[in-house]
This record gives sequence, structure tokens and C-alpha cells, in this order.
Amino acid sequence: MTPDLLRDSKVAVYGLAKSGLAAIRLLVQKGARVTALDARTEEALGATARELKAQGVTLVTAPPPPGLLESHRLVVVSPGVPLALPELQAARAAGVPVWGEVELAGRFLSHVPLFGITGTNGKSTTTALTGELFAQGGGRTFVGGNLGRPFAEAALTPEAWDALVVELSSFQLEGIDSLRPRGAAILNLTPDHIDRYPDHAAYGAAKARIWRQQTGADFAVVNADDADVMRLAESAPGPVYGFSLTGQPVAEAPRLVGLAVARPGGFGFEGVGDPGETFTLTNRALRGGHNTQNAMAAALLARLGGVSHAAVQAGLDSYPGLPHRLESVRVLEGVEWVNDSKATNVDSVLVALRAFSRDVLLIAGGKGKGAPYAPMVEEGRSKVKAVLTIGQDAPLLAQAYEGVARVYPCGTLADAVRQARALATAGDTILLSPACASYDQFQNFEHRGDTFKRLVGEL
Repeated sequence: MTPDLLRDSKVAVYGLAKSGLAAIRLLVQKGARVTALDARTEEALGATARELKAQGVTLVTAPPPPGLLESHRLVVVSPGVPLALPELQAARAAGVPVWGEVELAGRFLSHVPLFGITGTNGKSTTTALTGELFAQGGGRTFVGGNLGRPFAEAALTPEAWDALVVELSSFQLEGIDSLRPRGAAILNLTPDHIDRYPDHAAYGAAKARIWRQQTGADFAVVNADDADVMRLAESAPGPVYGFSLTGQPVAEAPRLVGLAVARPGGFGFEGVGDPGETFTLTNRALRGGHNTQNAMAAALLARLGGVSHAAVQAGLDSYPGLPHRLESVRVLEGVEWVNDSKATNVDSVLVALRAFSRDVLLIAGGKGKGAPYAPMVEEGRSKVKAVLTIGQDAPLLAQAYEGVARVYPCGTLADAVRQARALATAGDTILLSPACASYDQFQNFEHRGDTFKRLVGEL
């Protein structure tokens, strides 16, 4: 189906989260007759329901009756709605196209170079950073997708963009058909979303759809240290460029035509750009090995996408970082305060701790997820000076750190900040990296991180 056929066509949008609502705005702009479906009641949808009705949208707030979706010319699905639902399968069997919101938007943006980023971890940082690099290159760059702005927002003003930098989740990639990224990156692949995929291979196959519509004129960027990613790269139709912390890609990496390699203070290119091209990483927002990987991936996408070396370096230097991810809040009397509230599990804290070499005062705790804390205790040996515990799992954290680091039970974040201020000396880092969900004391991790920043700002 081509975009011009949407006018006066009946289109169903299934799922009224942010992506679904953006798809409806786009469809209404294009003159489609929209039916919106959501499992929530009209009362629960509140103002959203009233706004949709004011736009002339038909609202269905229960499982769709048999045959409803089949009566539409197109069904657009939000990422949170599984494509395996029987009603969606029935629509497909009846010949009705079922697209994700990203696929819908891409139909109106095929003339603009698209750079897509997926993977299990680091997608948001790499997407935001890649957008910064393209912006430094002078292009009018849309940055969004699974990160922040729904892709359909870009399609509302397709003439406004010179480049599209889009984070793509596996759920979004399930719903694409014709989307063709000029450059497509898979950052890593670790077990995730086991509630949605039958096994790890199926999860990886969903990620690999990112280069399904690429041609030999397009390119892939991959983690050359990740064997699973390199196996997926065999299906990429264009040249494959890797990035590596070790400089020794895994054995499954025979297809690489160029490589970014980590070096002290930054990274360099081999077979990409000008001979001997190097970049420095001095930005606090990009500290740690995981961010070196993110920076290498972003730099490859940008340089191969036509951004100059100088603009890429400028972007690496100016990138402000994402809130709540190793966010440097303040340096006060020689002590740096770092907000890593997004670290809601033990694995995320491991990544944070690896970004520091010594003298860390760790604020941790909240609503635990049942995972053992031993790995973060081991990672913090010789670098974590003290642990200030908060929230529901404080006793379990205290037990885990017994005999390894001094533990200060604080209860609340406000008390932890006060205690940390009293304990810290010049050269220390005070790190909020909770390893727990926030729901025992806060609305979400953003609320927790914003509270931390406010408390630190008031010191």
C-alpha cells in the first residue's frame, strides 16, 4: 500500500501509547478514517479518549469483535501489542496489511537517509549521540523512535529533515516491511524479553530485521566482540563495519571491511575514513568501556553517513548525555555527584562501577528484583569505599556488603545525600546506582533521579 491510498481509507490503530497516538495524528493528517483500539476503558483513557473523539476517531475500548480488523484497509500496531494476537493473525490471513508505527512513518520518509540503531543495551545513548554527531555536521536531524519522539512525528513534516536517527526495539522491528536504513547498527545481544520470544535465537532474528530491506549500497555497523551479533551480520546485504574494545574481533567476524578500535583516551579507525583517523574521548558523559562502544558505533554511523571527522569529534566533546545514565550532576569541593538512577538492576550497576577506578561512595537500594547482589559487591572491591542504603532492599544490600565495605543505613535518599556529603573527601565520587526499582519510594526512576539532582543542587 502506498501513502496516497490512505485518504478516505479505514485504518485501525491498535494500542494507544505514545507511538499509537503519533500514528493516529499522522493518519488523520493524511485523511484516513481511523479506528483506535485499546484494552483500557474510556474512563481510564480520560483526556486521550476525548481528544481522539474530537478528531473524528472511532474508539473501541475492549477486545475487537470478530471481523472488525478485517473490515479495515490497514492495521497499525503499537510496539507493545504482540503481533501474535489472534485478531491480528486473522487480519493478516484476510489480506489486511499489519504495520508497526515505524513502518507507517517510514512510508512517508523514504527520501531521507535513515540510520537505525538496535541491540539489547546502549540503544538510547548511541541514538542520542549519533543524532548529536549529525547535528554537528550541520544537518537537520530527527532523533527518536524507541527513544523519546515517536518516528511518526518526523513524518508529519517530511520536508524538514536531512537525516533520521532512530532507535529501533525488537518489537518495532517485528512490524516493519519496507523500512530501509542507509546505515543499521546492532550494538550487542544478550538475553532479554523472554516473555515475548520463545528463545534467544528468535529474539536475535527480530533484531536482524533491521537490515532486512537494505541493499549492497547500504551498510551495517556491528559489535565485533559479540559472537551472536557477528552471526547475525552474515545476513546483512551490504558492507559490514565493526567496533571492538579489544582490537581482536571474534572468530565469527570474517566479513568486516573496516573496524573502530578502542585505544587509551579514545579510539581509532582501521579501513574507515582517512588513514590513521582517531578520536579522543574526554567527555564525562561518555566514560566507561560501554560508552566507548557506544561512541565507536555512533562515529561509524556518522562518518559513513557523510559527517566530517571534525564534526564527529565536536559532537563527541559536546554530547550532554542522557538523564539518569551516569549523569554528572555536580562537582562540589572536589567531589563528583553522579546520577545513574536508570540502573534498576544489578547488571546496570556493574556497567556503572566499571566506569570508575576508585573512591566510590555508592547509594543503592529500593524495590529489589530478586537478583543476588554478589556480582556488584565483587565488581566494587577496592573501589567502593562505602555503601549508603535506601529503601526496601537495604537490609539485603547490607548483608551482601558485610565485611567488604562500610555500610550506612540511610532509609531515604535525602538522608543518603546528607550522609554522603559528610563522608566524602576531595577526589571521591558519590554514585547513585540503585540496582533496584524505584516504586517503593518514587513514581519511577526518573522521579528518583530528579529528586537526587534537586537534593545535590541544594547542597
